[in-house]
Amino acid sequence: MSNIDEVLAFNREYVASKGYEKHLTDKYPDKKLAVLSCMDTRLSVLLQDALGLKNGDAKIIKNAGALVPSPWDSAMRSLLVAVYELGVNEIMVVAHTNCGACHMSFHHFKEEMLKRGIPEQAMKDCPVDLDAWLEGFHDTEASVRRTVEAIARHPLMPADVSVRGFIIDSATGELAEVN
Repeated sequence: MSNIDEVLAFNREYVASKGYEKHLTDKYPDKKLAVLSCMDTRLSVLLQDALGLKNGDAKIIKNAGALVPSPWDSAMRSLLVAVYELGVNEIMVVAHTNCGACHMSFHHFKEEMLKRGIPEQAMKDCPVDLDAWLEGFHDTEASVRRTVEAIARHPLMPADVSVRGFIIDSATGELAEVN
C-alpha cells in the first residue's frame, strides 16, 4: 500500500469517528496573526506547539525557507489575503536552525533533475532564471531580515501591520527574535 493509500484509509476512519470535532473553527484567525514559516517536517507540529497556537489561532503559511523571494509570489499573496480578508494585524516570519534551504542552489538541483530524466532543454526553456529561483540563502538571520523587510515594505501592506522575524530551534522549539 502506498503512503497516499495509507493516508486515505486513515482519513476514512478519522471522518467516520468524528476526529475533526476538536478542530472545528472558522476561517478567521482568533489571534489575528499570520505565521510565515518553513515547510520543514520538523516544524509540522513543533511550530504550533512551541508558539502555543491551537487550531484556529493563526494563519500558517509555509514554503521552502520561509521566504518572500518576489513581491508577487504566493507567500506574499497569502499574507495580503490574511490581512485584508481575514483580519490579520501581526505577522511572524519564523525560519529555523539547520534549514535545508540554507546553501541550496540550482547547481545541485540540476544534477538531480538530469538523473531523474528532465532534459537540459526543459531547464533552458523555463521562463525564470533557475539560478536565482532555486537559490537558497547563506545566512539565516540575514534571510529573516530580508523577508521581514520585504513584507513590511510591500506597496500593498498597510503600515499598521506589525511584522517581526524569528529563528526557531528545530529541535527544542526555542524562539530567538531577529532584529
